[in-house]
Order: sequence, then structure tokens, then C-alpha cells
Amino acid sequence: MGRAFEYRRAAKEKRWDKMSKVFPKLAKAITVAVKEGGPEPEMNAKLRIAIQNAKAENMPKDNIENAIKRALGKDAADITEVTYEGKGPHGVLVFVEAATDNTTRTVANVKSYFNKAGGSFVPSGSLEFMFSRKAVFEFEKTDITDIEELELSLIDGGLEEIEENEGMIHAYADYTKFGELSKVIEDLGIEVKRSSLKRIPISPVEFSEDQLSEIEKMLDKIEEDDDVQVVYTNVA
Repeated sequence: MGRAFEYRRAAKEKRWDKMSKVFPKLAKAITVAVKEGGPEPEMNAKLRIAIQNAKAENMPKDNIENAIKRALGKDAADITEVTYEGKGPHGVLVFVEAATDNTTRTVANVKSYFNKAGGSFVPSGSLEFMFSRKAVFEFEKTDITDIEELELSLIDGGLEEIEENEGMIHAYADYTKFGELSKVIEDLGIEVKRSSLKRIPISPVEFSEDQLSEIEKMLDKIEEDDDVQVVYTNVA
């Protein structure tokens, strides 16, 4: 049928493959949020984050609503949030956040990814001081007429830093200020595309291309795991 057809099919398969991995992870985040704070996004900041991020990945509305309903059901899986800390190839620091209904399975899987790459776990809490936890909000620059004026407006909500990157505005605050900054942004009528609580390395490290290649192989394995939600590193 021609090269163009094959290219389109490959692109579709790549997208379907991504959705098959991303959507279940997003659904898990929604489930955890509902179980912790209830099914109303207006009253549950964690659920608002999960829904925003699901929409940012083009997760269908029906999928989002079904995930909320399943979380309220009697047979809903008991999902636990867990974190793992470790060192990978060339001493890279890695912080893994997961959501699982079987911690024994998850810890064994994640540990094996580190071991096979020549890395290892470190005691829980060892890397906390190497990363700062930040509330991060992303919205389109086209919604903003004056960035300096916006910065002044967000300071009262706890804003620490604001930056522009490829047509998107990123606003940062301490993770404890998530609710306050979220409300200020909402009151300004700005549509947030994505919001999250991130772990940002305090002292990022530069690695060579060869080193990065080895590091990325391990990270790919970890991120492909169904239970893993997000992975942070100190790579610059």
C-alpha cells in the first residue's frame, strides 16, 4: 500500500502503544486520589491534578469517569503509593514513585531493573535532601499578555520562579503551596494544562553521551513497569 501508509500505521501503533501504558497509570493516579479525598475534584486537589494530567494526555472523558466510579466500587483494588531510591550506572541518583496493589511484586521488579544495570537501592530517605519538592503548573503562553505582571500576581500564592519554554509557561512553588497557588491561578482565569508535584534535583550532574545511553536504558525499563508512575533523576 506504499510507504506513506506504512508510516501512518507505524505512527498509529506507536500512539496506541503509548496509550496502552499511559492510560492505566493515569487511572491508578485517579483511583488513589479518589480513595484519599473523595470523588469531587472541587474538594480534592489531588484528584484535580490527576484529571488535569489525564486530559493533557488526551485520555477520553469516559475513561476518567469510569476510573472514578471504579475507585468508589466495593471491588476497587487497594492501591498503595510507594517510593524507591537508588543509584544507577555512573552513580546517577534515581527516585521512583509507584502505585501498586502488590508491593512485593513492585519492589522486586524495580530492584531487578537497578541490579541488572549495575545499580542498587539505597536506604529510604537517603536522597530526600538531594531533591527539592515543587508544585509545578504549566499553561500556554498565548493565554498571557504580560509575564511580569503575572509573576507579581502569583507571588501572593507562593510563586518562587516562573519560566517560559517552547510556548509554555512553567510556574514553580514549594510543594506545600500547591493549593494556594492553584487557587490564585484559577482566580486569574488561566487554564492550567498540567500540574504536578515534582522532585527537582538540587545539584544536577552532567553525564557524557555514552553514560547517558546506559542510564537511559535502565530508566526505560523502570518507566515501562505498569506500577511505576514517575521517575526522577539528578541528570542535568
